[in-house]
Amino acid sequence: MTVPDYVPPVVITCIWGFIGIICPFFARGPNKGVTQCCLMLTAVTCWLFWLCCYMTQLNPLIGPKLSMNEIMIMAREWGNEIKDTMDVAV
Repeated sequence: MTVPDYVPPVVITCIWGFIGIICPFFARGPNKGVTQCCLMLTAVTCWLFWLCCYMTQLNPLIGPKLSMNEIMIMAREWGNEIKDTMDVAV
């Protein structure tokens, strides 16, 4: 069973939304405003950092650098054996 693509962003957004929206209501003490502000800013910045990391992994700009030997081994193991090295675009 695979997880749909929309589940991780929704779950993480809910977690940070809870921390940034619900948790500030439970702040107590003389510095209540500062605590609320810290919770909200922490939630927003952590969520934004996670989102940037997640988005960059969806479509990486740089792929792995493989040698010809590694390509031939992978092709053989995956059932697409390459007979001639001219079939491999480098």
